[in-house]
Amino acid sequence: QVQLVESGGGLVQAGGSLRLSCEASMFTFYYYASGWFRQAPGKEREEVSCISSSDGVTNYADSVKDRFIIYRDNAKNILYLQMNDLKFEDTGVYYCAGDRVEGSTCPTAGMNYWGKGTLVTVSP
Repeated sequence: QVQLVESGGGLVQAGGSLRLSCEASMFTFYYYASGWFRQAPGKEREEVSCISSSDGVTNYADSVKDRFIIYRDNAKNILYLQMNDLKFEDTGVYYCAGDRVEGSTCPTAGMNYWGKGTLVTVSP
């Protein structure tokens, strides 16, 4: 079965950087759209960024544009989210997700596979 495992979360001061990683089992990022979502305390989960299968076209939420970069290492089959200039409002649990439709592109109709999340805490 598909497993997505996030890592790289932690505590960082505002203005700092973190890089999240997502490793997959039984899932190849190159062939499926995938992305990062987050859920802040007391808020609904929101999409942060998405990367399409194959050509790797990317989408970003307005709140993270020009600060976050989503990319994947196809050889290692790892999905990353480089987060720069972090803000207090970036605090939340970050989830890696994947679409089950081969060749899927962003925006997707909805992600089917989810990791358990990694906590990012940004101190003011």
